[in-house]
Amino acid sequence: MKKFLKRQWPLIGVGVLVALVAFHLIKSDEAWIKHPLVRGLISEGEGLSLKDIHYTQNDPAKGLKWILDAGEVKISEDKKTVFFQDFRMKLEPKNRPFIKLKGKRGNYFRGSGKINLKGNLESNSENGYRIITEQMMVNEKSGQLTTDKLVKIFGPFFSIEGKGLLVDLEQEKLKVLSNVTTIVTEESLI
Repeated sequence: MKKFLKRQWPLIGVGVLVALVAFHLIKSDEAWIKHPLVRGLISEGEGLSLKDIHYTQNDPAKGLKWILDAGEVKISEDKKTVFFQDFRMKLEPKNRPFIKLKGKRGNYFRGSGKINLKGNLESNSENGYRIITEQMMVNEKSGQLTTDKLVKIFGPFFSIEGKGLLVDLEQEKLKVLSNVTTIVTEESLI
């Protein structure tokens, strides 16, 4: 018996330690869950939170394929809204030039198919256009980008500044809504 205890005492010690920890957790489960470290790990009705994600939306019924890379993503508890920060997004309309966007934060509303992008927003199109603004709404069903904020648009041989913007990705049309100033460079006059 002494030989058996001498050889098995580390396993018996670990078993007793596990039993004590389990007893302590069961007895004080409310206090344990309210501990700040544990509260950060357990979702309390806030939904799911992820870091450094890559997401592709390629549903033909939605109309517009898009790819999102973000530093942080939170999904609401009802899974209807996706919040993201420090993002890069690529919009790929069917048989049209793609657009790359980057910014600080955004929200994707699954029911309406609208994506609200905010914060130092910069977009670049495959065919050489660049748009800078503070906020833009992407409607994946209609394939339109809109804003009522100030915009700066740069293209080959010109720049445009104004307030408000409507971009129709399907028709490849862009319209600045008000207070428009256009600068045409010399190269475009030749």
